[in-house]
Amino acid sequence: MGEFWPVADVLAYLAGNWRVERSVRDLVSGDAGTFTGTTAFGPLEDGPGGALLHHERGTFAWRGAARPAERTLRFLPGAGPGTAQVCFADGRPFHDLDLTRGHHVAGHPCAADLYRGEFTVLDAGRWRTVWRVGGPAKDLLLTTDYARER
Repeated sequence: MGEFWPVADVLAYLAGNWRVERSVRDLVSGDAGTFTGTTAFGPLEDGPGGALLHHERGTFAWRGAARPAERTLRFLPGAGPGTAQVCFADGRPFHDLDLTRGHHVAGHPCAADLYRGEFTVLDAGRWRTVWRVGGPAKDLLLTTDYARER
């Protein structure tokens, strides 16, 4: 990707509803799947000011079967101005997020696996994440495109 679109305040940028399209590739087996759905970033009632509750829901298709899928994350104000700390629904830390330059790389160790995420803001209404998940039992590439719902 060439140009990044800087975001002064990641929580303000993310607030609202987004269409989601994700491709999932198993780099060992060659299997591929998709997730199609929506993500809503709304106020986190029990969180600090500006915090967002991220709720994603849609359909995940993998190895010929399609099933409903969803996840919830918490986006809290980060350590620096305009940044965020992303946590799992139960409050455990996931990763930091700083889009003030329009691009950010984050990591998250999970048992024997390592998650490496690259976040890119394309413009006011589009952003992308690319997660590479590696470990003894997996080698995955997850690419997600978000488009703001009008």
